[in-house]
Amino acid sequence: MIGVIVVDKPQGVTSSNVVVKIKKILNERKVGHMGTLDPLASGVLPICIGKATRLFDLFLKKDKTYVAKFTFGETTPTFDRESEVCETCEHIPSKEEIEAAIKSNFLGEISQIPPMHSSKKIGGQSAYNYARRGEKVELAPSKVTIYDFKVLSQVDDRTYEFLITCSSGTYIRSLARDLGIATGSLATMIDLKRTRCGLFELETAVKMDDLSKETIEKNILSIEEALKDFDQIDISKDVYTKIRNGINMPIKNKPADNDLHLVMCEKKAVGLGKFIDNKLKITTYFD
Repeated sequence: MIGVIVVDKPQGVTSSNVVVKIKKILNERKVGHMGTLDPLASGVLPICIGKATRLFDLFLKKDKTYVAKFTFGETTPTFDRESEVCETCEHIPSKEEIEAAIKSNFLGEISQIPPMHSSKKIGGQSAYNYARRGEKVELAPSKVTIYDFKVLSQVDDRTYEFLITCSSGTYIRSLARDLGIATGSLATMIDLKRTRCGLFELETAVKMDDLSKETIEKNILSIEEALKDFDQIDISKDVYTKIRNGINMPIKNKPADNDLHLVMCEKKAVGLGKFIDNKLKITTYFD
């Protein structure tokens, strides 16, 4: 079986738990998730099966949309409910203060310091390994892009719900921390749901409890469907055979850019490729 199944991961389980379950259902070794969701988060988790796992790096770079809840006036070492409150303050910002801070500081490309309790690598180790040992290390800021960040509703006198669309690599927990600081308060993320990852939407996801061989076969997306936002290049079987054998082949009416394209042969996706020196080079094969 080859393709992508979009799972609605519930809170309380790891992304690896979902992978293990699908491996057992399908008796398939090549299964991997495309973009980790923390155990306390829920929502869209794309799982690649078979040779679709070769698309790992590609899917990791996709933009994502979240619905998150931040409580103001307190913070924790992990910036979420995974740890106990370690600091509080009296000031709770109004909706107007929050919206002004977002407009001034959190739209477009921003610099963000990842949480210490995260999988961010430092010297070959995940940051959370240092945190669990009580060791303090410097985390370098990363550039991320926030495309949309708005208040959806006020849940109670201290909690707001937000809609956030951002680039890959964005830590929503860090946004909570930084928004708290920007409003003269403190903030902690108390709930997170990923509603979109690239083209994959929550509405089409299969709930983890409903996973079975039948539901996976019914809902699995082919590579062509999973990459439908890519421009396609159609080549003949003869041309594909020559490329597969290492022969550089010029292609008529080739695109002018150097981006990746989905290479199709006889209506089947055979790889991802780009043009180098006017010749098609397939960088990832699916057969």
